[in-house]
Amino acid sequence: MQAFGVQLDMEWENKPANFERVRSLLDAQDVPSNSLIVLPEMFATGFSMNLTDIHEPETGQTAAFLREIAQEKNSYCVGGCVGMGNDAKGRNQALCFDPSGAEVARYTKMHPFTFGGETKHYTPGDEINLFKWGEFTVAPFICYDLRFPEIFRHATRMGANVFLVIACWPQAREAHWMLLLRARAIENQAYIIGVNRFGSDPKLQYSGRSQIIDPMGNILTDGKNHETIINAKLDFEQLTQYRNDFPVLQDMRIEYKR
Repeated sequence: MQAFGVQLDMEWENKPANFERVRSLLDAQDVPSNSLIVLPEMFATGFSMNLTDIHEPETGQTAAFLREIAQEKNSYCVGGCVGMGNDAKGRNQALCFDPSGAEVARYTKMHPFTFGGETKHYTPGDEINLFKWGEFTVAPFICYDLRFPEIFRHATRMGANVFLVIACWPQAREAHWMLLLRARAIENQAYIIGVNRFGSDPKLQYSGRSQIIDPMGNILTDGKNHETIINAKLDFEQLTQYRNDFPVLQDMRIEYKR
């Protein structure tokens, strides 16, 4: 199974331009049927707190674009979108569509980034979502979630063996991004597809460094520091064999004495 990560240089709060750029980058690739295409957090707008202008209903234009890409490429497509709740706060979400255009998961970021002001504008989610991609079971997460290993471990207990981390992760903490992606892969014996943006917004610089990492912590591909598409093959039999040969996960403990 082939996975693709679109390391996009976003135009600030310009959805049509970002849709066009994603389509152009993907059209230059040979994307086999039933691949997994992953776009960054808030890929259509950048990491914006301007909810009035960027939020969408569940069937808004970003969802429609992701559905179109999934259908056109006959593949699974995942990307970030901003919804709005009844509390007048946003929902930072990852939307996932299958090749038929059906929505198979809608994950809301469980850890808004307080340091960056996200909690003032966005309400956290409280549920891990999984979806099937061929033989794999995939759990999407978003950016700052990467610093909280407990949710990855819980997803592993639920059956996840591929993690997606879509992000607008700043260049200033690039080293943390790369180390934490490898740690989540190694400790859960799972594939990690980390897709970060590249470029700049009105406040921050973003260095990219999107990566696909195997269950042993080997980096299969690295987007480096420019706009690009990364891709790698994920091998279910190899993952299963590694978990059987080195059965770390069977020693997980759920409860501990205080």
